[in-house]
Amino acid sequence: MFESLSSRLGAAFDKLTRHGALSESDVSAAMREVRVALLEADVALPVVKQFIDEAKAEALGAEVLKSVTPGQQVIKIVNDHLVKMLGGAGAVDINLATEPPAAILMVGLQGSGKTTTSAKLAKLLNEKDKKRALLASLDTRRPAAMEQLAVLGEQAGIDTLAIQDGQAPVAIAKRAMKTGREQGYDVVILDTAGRLHVDDELMDEVVAVRKAAKPVETLLVADALTGQDAVNVATQFKQRVDVTGIILTRVDGDGRGGAALSMRAVTGCPIKLIGVGEQLDALEPFHPERIASRILGMGDVVGLVEKAQETIDEKEAVKLAKKIKKGGFDLNDLSSQLTQMRRMGGMDGLLGMLPGVGKVKRQMAEANVDEKSLDRMQAIISSMTKAERAKPKSLNGSRKRRIAAGSGTTVQDVNRLLKQFKQMNVMMKRMGKLGEKGLMRAGMPGLMPPQ
Repeated sequence: MFESLSSRLGAAFDKLTRHGALSESDVSAAMREVRVALLEADVALPVVKQFIDEAKAEALGAEVLKSVTPGQQVIKIVNDHLVKMLGGAGAVDINLATEPPAAILMVGLQGSGKTTTSAKLAKLLNEKDKKRALLASLDTRRPAAMEQLAVLGEQAGIDTLAIQDGQAPVAIAKRAMKTGREQGYDVVILDTAGRLHVDDELMDEVVAVRKAAKPVETLLVADALTGQDAVNVATQFKQRVDVTGIILTRVDGDGRGGAALSMRAVTGCPIKLIGVGEQLDALEPFHPERIASRILGMGDVVGLVEKAQETIDEKEAVKLAKKIKKGGFDLNDLSSQLTQMRRMGGMDGLLGMLPGVGKVKRQMAEANVDEKSLDRMQAIISSMTKAERAKPKSLNGSRKRRIAAGSGTTVQDVNRLLKQFKQMNVMMKRMGKLGEKGLMRAGMPGLMPPQ
């Protein structure tokens, strides 16, 4: 997400930073390009107008035009205004400041990912905040909606309210809150029914449930890929049911990102969480300053470190470091590293967090390095025996043909992987000789596949 916006803004700012001194016309031209980029990304027109007016006024200040690095100063101003548009510095936590159980009402249109997000939220609160959560489905309309939440709850290790046929949504909400009080739950998450569009019947039902449950949070779940429609939906829900926060789903998709940039400014509601994948742990706090940094190509190194701390086993990392130092890195290790990369959001997710990787990503696209190439590598390695992964030199022609057939690839693909692995091993050994700073000096030549 934000890739096309990031690319357009990056091109505009490249021109600025190539200038020494800046004239008013240089700044105005850059701001015109920023305006077009934001509009093409589906950011709401009133939001774009206010953004450009404020950023341009500050960028045309004498202290900017006369500074030693005016181009960088303008970029900082745009960054600061992006952060402001997205809600200011720092993530906004889920509010649980009430006598338990805290009710959280999940609202939104059908297909926005509300039910899956409810399970993700329960898992997040359970693991991060040590809160005991109860999931309750109030969706009596969509076939098997209640059963879907029960299955997701089981997968996430979260309790779900027992299903009773024939109950209306308000009665289910009251029963869920009663169960929460009697059985000592900290949080009760109420997953309401959605519709294909906003209508009076939907809103009346949500209002009635809200009155019965008295939620401390009413969270709108919105699909980030629906652009301007998501902003309109958010506005209507805010007016009728006093939404307290937004959860954006499918932020890992290929959308233009305008919904995320517009929602906070249009509704005044903070974006509290973002869904970054289909897995039940793929729900993250929304940090405006980190998103702004990623849009402007500066990466999100803090987020990358946090992801690494959450997913990397420290003992395994030390063990691998020792193997690398001795030159013993094998295909078993490469397979575990590919799995690790997936847990951290895949190649696109990781690269998006690194500063200045736009050009690298273009080179990698030209070299056909993408998630599919990683899937292919993993399939090839999985088709080998453990002994073959430990000693790749043992792979002769007949073994390669067997591996290719087992992984749905070709012998050429197998040879390409082995050649790439050999290059990586050379790089690993060089790192061992260079010491702790070896990786920084040697770069990452093993990442690019041999052509």
